[in-house]
Amino acid sequence: MSKHNKSDYPVTPAVRFLRAHKIAFEPCLYPYVEHGGTAVAAAHLAVDEHAVVKTIVLEDDKKKGLICIMHGDKQISTRNLARELGAKHIEPATPEQANKWTGYLVGGTSPFGIKTRLPIYVEETIYALPTIYINGGKRGFLVAMKPQDLAALQPISVHVATE
Repeated sequence: MSKHNKSDYPVTPAVRFLRAHKIAFEPCLYPYVEHGGTAVAAAHLAVDEHAVVKTIVLEDDKKKGLICIMHGDKQISTRNLARELGAKHIEPATPEQANKWTGYLVGGTSPFGIKTRLPIYVEETIYALPTIYINGGKRGFLVAMKPQDLAALQPISVHVATE
């Protein structure tokens, strides 16, 4: 494992968003593993996977996009999310559609600096964590920050986590 220089990180649209909104963050680089998910990042950074949060791009029955931010060790109950939002059905967006809406590749999706304004939902228990590790807009790049700083996204709190 190589030590990365703190200034040696990508300047993504997410980083530009964080800087523009004066949100303090610490860059965290790790070797990206295809389909490794939050477990790989958590292990490399020696943090609890519960604090590594994922950004999931979904779409409803009307093909409208939305983002849900969830703990790395939990899943989204799309049935409960649909119920909370008054939608008939919610499912993950295709990687191509997610990329079109956000400008990011799957595995590198950040809720910050996305191309299309989408409603953003956050699992409310995330706010109880002292620090979260969320994608910085590139595979293998997370930013550590205070969960309260997600407020810059004007998210809506939901309770849709499952094991």
